[in-house]
Amino acid sequence: MDAARLVEQYRRGDFLFATARRTVLARGIEDEITGTDEDALAGRVATALADRGGGIAAGVLPYDAPAGTPARLVVPQATHTAGPAHPGVGRLTRERIGAPAAVRPVPEPRGHTDAVRTAVTELAVRDLRKVVLARALDVEFTHEVPVASIVRNLVLDHRHGYVFGAELPGGRTLLGASPELLVSRRGDRVVAHPYAGSMPRSADTTTDTANAEALLTSKKDRLEHAILTEAVTEALRPFCRDLDVPAEPSLERTPAMWHLGTRITGQLADPATTALHLASALHPTPAICGTPVDSARRLIGELEPFDRDYYAGATGWVDADGDGEWTVSIRCADAGATSLRMYAGGGIVADSDPQAELDETSAKFATLARAMGLDTDSLVH
Repeated sequence: MDAARLVEQYRRGDFLFATARRTVLARGIEDEITGTDEDALAGRVATALADRGGGIAAGVLPYDAPAGTPARLVVPQATHTAGPAHPGVGRLTRERIGAPAAVRPVPEPRGHTDAVRTAVTELAVRDLRKVVLARALDVEFTHEVPVASIVRNLVLDHRHGYVFGAELPGGRTLLGASPELLVSRRGDRVVAHPYAGSMPRSADTTTDTANAEALLTSKKDRLEHAILTEAVTEALRPFCRDLDVPAEPSLERTPAMWHLGTRITGQLADPATTALHLASALHPTPAICGTPVDSARRLIGELEPFDRDYYAGATGWVDADGDGEWTVSIRCADAGATSLRMYAGGGIVADSDPQAELDETSAKFATLARAMGLDTDSLVH
């Protein structure tokens, strides 16, 4: 079965992870492993897969497990894998999504710019180098949220990203198209590809090129990216016998955004360290929380008017050999029966501009808005 067929077969309740390297579709529940101690969870998963003699565990890690939101991984009854989604994606049909009945920003735009101003002041007061603030859009439908159709459209739009659909506790679904690889492990090879620093894409070629060049030379964005790369490198160092960290970031693109990215590679020191161990050790990174992490988390809790739950956590899978792939759960939505909550955030450093930060989150909402056939401007203004 090829990748496009797996995408066509995905339904709410399944696990789908479609990337430029492989596509995984998992169905049914052989075993469910949950908990708030993620390090212990990785050991429990490894034991469960060893006892079964193989297979995978797939699911989600929350943004803040210590606060009580549990990780959820499922050992499926059936797993299907194929190559990258993009070679056969052209035969997929784009799905039409009915217009929502209502859209409500959380907070209102003015509330987000006020929060950014407060965060800039608090950076110095709390000795923070960076904090990430998010906002949300609550989208209400008169019909059931067409989760499978939105995921299919995301695959069509993001052939080189990480498209996912994963069940959450309570029957909700986390769906999205993240540009950012948190970590992958294949044998003793470890790869992380952190993103930080953003600029919107433009349909106008001249403007789009200018935005890319501005991002490459932006002092603010390069500082934000350097903070992230340093943190990811230090988190991986205890697990790797050597690491290769490029001196300069590269320019990365998605349909909606330009980003600065750094591809970090390493050789695993201990073969007992699984992809899930690595993912648990890495997140939350400064890309979605800030640094120092504990202080940034506290400030986020004071300034954001919602709980993040599984937004800014991680989604992925791990197999019995310890190999696996995990993406940062951004450009995503938490979907219930007839409503969903979309999230978008941005990194705040000392010279952040509140209006520019608001505009950045608006641009990031375009990932899901396009998949739902919605005009971004009508959603965020």
